[in-house]
Amino acid sequence: MPLTRSEVRLRRQARARTLQALYAWEAAGSQSLGDAAMRLWDDLALPAEVREVAGPMLRAVEAHRAEIDEAIVAAADNWRMERIGAIERAVLRLATAELMKGEVPPLVAIQEALHLTERFASPGSARFVNGVLDTIARRLGRL
Repeated sequence: MPLTRSEVRLRRQARARTLQALYAWEAAGSQSLGDAAMRLWDDLALPAEVREVAGPMLRAVEAHRAEIDEAIVAAADNWRMERIGAIERAVLRLATAELMKGEVPPLVAIQEALHLTERFASPGSARFVNGVLDTIARRLGRL
């Protein structure tokens, strides 16, 4: 059954807040991912329904980060993780987690990642993110 417009909007907002939490966590360096997310989400007074959707996204990235990072490096020819911009890295981690989990159609996961990239990252980053995610989705047999 397709999602309603309000459900799509809620998921999009949850992805954006998860992306921001991933970025804040990486910038902080020493905090746990969960602590960084809670601090950010508390500062933003994030509503409970957004937290309910964003929480599992965040936990999926946290639980499978090594596997996710490995898939990104393998798909990003000649790029090490530390060379990829922080926002692009966060987008790639979130979208790769969604692709691996398989609950979201792959084209939706990629399209949402491109939306986040265009909104938060530098111009031109969307092409790079799209290429990496397309490769990951194909290697996972999702495309």
